[in-house]
Amino acid sequence: MSENLLYPVERGDVLAAACPSRQILQHLTSRWGVLIMVVLRNGTKRFSEIRNAIDGVSERMLTQTLQNLEQDGMLIRKSYHTVPPHVDYTLTPYGEQAAEKIYHLVDWLEENLEAILAESPKS
Repeated sequence: MSENLLYPVERGDVLAAACPSRQILQHLTSRWGVLIMVVLRNGTKRFSEIRNAIDGVSERMLTQTLQNLEQDGMLIRKSYHTVPPHVDYTLTPYGEQAAEKIYHLVDWLEENLEAILAESPKS
């Protein structure tokens, strides 16, 4: 729910430009958002574990995407006051539900990749 809304939302409408569901969908389905959700589906991870699991993500993009997903209520960031700093990320119940759905799409893609590539038009 967005605090900018003047009335409670019973159901989102992702096709409506002003619906907050559109921004959450954008965060979840961004290149790094999808991959972070897949990594966290297997349980709590430290920042460095997430970074190491996702080939090619920069620290800046990882940090920004984690912040977006936290603001959207998809994950919880827990910081321990230690040296060096220790931060854990865990999916919320909504994050777990979203990660499961994203995982099924990713799994389908990986399972069918060869056939999809064989049928795609060559450039």
